[in-house]
Amino acid sequence: QDAGNHTLLTEFVLSGLSSRPELQHLLLFTICLVYSMTLVGNLLICMVTAHPTLHMPMYFFLRVLSFLDISTASVVVPKMLVDLLSEDRSISYLGCVTQLYCVVFLAATEWYLLAAMAYDRYVAVCRPLRYAAVMNTRACLSLVLLSCCSGKVVSVVQTAWVFTLPLCGPRRIDYFFCDIPPLVTLSCTDTSLYEKQLISATVLVIFVPFCLILLSYTCIISSILKISSAESRHKAFSTCSSHLTVVTLYCASGTLIYLQPKSSNSQDAKKFFALIYTTVIPTLNPLIYSLRNKEVKEVLIRVMAVLMKK
Repeated sequence: QDAGNHTLLTEFVLSGLSSRPELQHLLLFTICLVYSMTLVGNLLICMVTAHPTLHMPMYFFLRVLSFLDISTASVVVPKMLVDLLSEDRSISYLGCVTQLYCVVFLAATEWYLLAAMAYDRYVAVCRPLRYAAVMNTRACLSLVLLSCCSGKVVSVVQTAWVFTLPLCGPRRIDYFFCDIPPLVTLSCTDTSLYEKQLISATVLVIFVPFCLILLSYTCIISSILKISSAESRHKAFSTCSSHLTVVTLYCASGTLIYLQPKSSNSQDAKKFFALIYTTVIPTLNPLIYSLRNKEVKEVLIRVMAVLMKK
C-alpha cells in the first residue's frame, strides 16, 4: 500500500451497538441476561439430550447444535460486554481475523448441521423401517464431521479473501464484532468482484442447505398427511415445526446480513439482525426445542428436580 495515501491497519476500533451513553448500562444488563440464558439453556439441553432415554440421532444433533450456539455467542458477546464497559474498543488485527474466522465457521457449520437434522427427520418419517440402519452412530458422526469440514472450508476461504483486500483507514469498524460486511467497507479498492463472490457464498452456505431442507420437509409433510392417527400426526408436526422455526430464523437473519454487504444505509439494520443471529437465536433454540418436545420436557423436569435437590 502507498503509505502516503493510506494508513496500514494493525488494529481496529469497534463502534459497538450504540454510541449513546445513556443506553450503555441498559444494553449491558440486557446482553448479560441474554448471554446467561444462552449458556444455561444450552448447557441444560446438552445435559438433557445426553440422558439414556433420549439416545436418538435427533437429540445427538440437537446437542451439537447447542454446543455451536454456546460457541457462537461466546465468540461475540464477551468482547461486546467489555466494549460496553470500556472506552477502549480496539481489537488487534490478529484478534479480528480470529473472530471473523470463528463466526463464519460456526455459522456455516450450523447451516449444514440443520440440513443434516432435516435429513434425519426425513428418514425417521418417510423411511421408518430403515431408520435404525441408515441413521446409525457412524452416519451421525459422519454428518457432523462433514458439517464441520464444510464450515471450515467456507471460513478459510472467506476470511482469507477479506483480509487479502487492501484494508485502509479509517480503522473504525461500524459494528460490534469483526464480520464480513463492515470489513469490506474499509477496503480502498473496488470490491464489486468480492461482493459477487460473497453473494455466491451466501447462496452456497444458506440457500443450498435451505433448499435441501425444504425438499426434505415437502416429503415429510406428504408422509405425515398419510398417517391415520391424529396423535401421531400431531407429534410429527410438532417435532418438525421446531426445526423449521429455527431454520426460518437463521435464514432470515443470515440473508439480511450478508446480501448487499456494502450497503451503508442499512448498517443499523444489519447490526440488529447480527445481534439477533449471535445472541438471541442461541437463546431461543433451547426454548423452541424443549417447549415443543414432550420427551425433552419430561427429562428436563427430572434433571431440574435433581439439580434443585443438590
